[in-house]
Amino acid sequence: MTNPSDPASHAADSDMQTDYVVGQDNIEGQLGPIGFDIHNRVFVVSALASVVFILLTLLFPERAGSLFQSIVGFATGSLDWYFMIVVDFFILFSLALVVSPYGSVRLGGPEARPEYHYLSWFAMLFAAGIGIGLLFFGVLEPVYHANVSLPLGIPSPFGADGELNPEAIPEATALGLAGTYLHWGIHGWAVYVVMALALALFTYNKGLPFSIRSAFFPILGERVWGWWGHAIDILAVFSTLFGLATSLGLGAQQANAGMNFVFGLEVSATAQVIIILLVTAVALVSVWRGLDGGVKKLSEINMAMAVLFFFFVLFAGPTLIALSGFWTGLTTYVTEFIPLSAPFGRDDDAYRQAWTIFYWAWWISWAPFVGMFIARVSRGRTVREFVICVLLIPSLFIFIWMGVFGATALDQLYADPANSLVKDYVIDNYSPELSLFGMLNELPLTGLMSTLGIILALIFFVTSSDSGSLVIDTITAGGKIDAPRPQRMFWATVEGLIAIVLLLGGGLSALQAGVTATAIPFSIVMLLMCYSIIKALNGELKRK
Repeated sequence: MTNPSDPASHAADSDMQTDYVVGQDNIEGQLGPIGFDIHNRVFVVSALASVVFILLTLLFPERAGSLFQSIVGFATGSLDWYFMIVVDFFILFSLALVVSPYGSVRLGGPEARPEYHYLSWFAMLFAAGIGIGLLFFGVLEPVYHANVSLPLGIPSPFGADGELNPEAIPEATALGLAGTYLHWGIHGWAVYVVMALALALFTYNKGLPFSIRSAFFPILGERVWGWWGHAIDILAVFSTLFGLATSLGLGAQQANAGMNFVFGLEVSATAQVIIILLVTAVALVSVWRGLDGGVKKLSEINMAMAVLFFFFVLFAGPTLIALSGFWTGLTTYVTEFIPLSAPFGRDDDAYRQAWTIFYWAWWISWAPFVGMFIARVSRGRTVREFVICVLLIPSLFIFIWMGVFGATALDQLYADPANSLVKDYVIDNYSPELSLFGMLNELPLTGLMSTLGIILALIFFVTSSDSGSLVIDTITAGGKIDAPRPQRMFWATVEGLIAIVLLLGGGLSALQAGVTATAIPFSIVMLLMCYSIIKALNGELKRK
């Protein structure tokens, strides 16, 4: 893989000259046996603020919980239109790049060629932006949207008297799946396109450091290496921290629920804290072993297990119904794309505010983390090829997974509502972390496959923590990707602690608050990135 910090990997004809050298503001030293190489401002401010946040939340959990709920209420109730307009704009921006002359620009310059063939590249794109979410939401969302949140105001198949209306099932199934696809499809991947494209252009084509702040050189000039740039990178650190903490918190909840389902382990905050501590310890070992010995091997194991898990559900359940559900959801997603994306004229607040806005904030929070990874593996692609593939390929894989799991669960629900655990966990007694296990309960080998689901969630937990700590360490080390490993271990520990304090400070609402609080300012950063991308692409076209 090309080292983004190596000047030899940069285009020689950069039109954005700077005397800045990667790591020039860093402090290097030794604390006993532990070496460090940190950006003296970004690391210190980010680390101290993280520690203060953890301590205050632990000392004042009730006040923290109240504050978290207020943030969620403000973001979803007052800024819902803003988030929807911003993410819709990212889609339009991405599509405009595809059909414009900018699409012919090659990341890395005219002579650059891809380092990975399509199959490897597609696999890495798929692995980059998903994980725990597939397991946590694959059953939950289709069932909940089809019967409770009701996107676009569809009637619930269950009437006020609780009786099932068979005539309402087809439309509810189609829109329940389409509503799920909306949250996992091209809207979210358009967010990643903007971040990854900005990083790739300014690193590979302009010769600037592999850092979020580099994308603002057209706007700030040399000031980007000062406090303006520090603020951007610090905001990126917190955005990544809270985005990851949300995933880790959800993963801990699901693992705890699965252990209760299979082994009878009590579902409690204490159990979830212990799970986070244990998995963070495993993540620290993975970090210490490095990319090849740690996260790479775990990712390969996890991918193989996920494929096995998917095909089991597909063939052990109603196969034709599952495949039909995937296709029905996809066609409905396409035909209802504009109404589902519209920010105004809606009467489905439960769906739009409680779900869609949280997702848009979550995607934005994950953008630095996933965008950096996608940029690292996409050198040599044209802008047109890059945008089309990043938007469509991972989305299609996710649609197949969600369609099969969702359609299987919905078929179980409507076939026998009175005895359906899916109905109990999703509709009657809302327990989202149990939804997957409710579906598995109706299939053969329930205990074995539920255990496999728990293991998958835990390994996703480890790989997310490991990869996230690498990205945060790169940002806080001034763009260096070879900083001492103890720094990555420090950030892996902080991620686990923030997930713990958010769970203790209010559970799911606190996790949502952490995401939305950072996504509000970072969305503005990403809008400004679009301007920088156009400036950079104009320069590339002039050199042709």
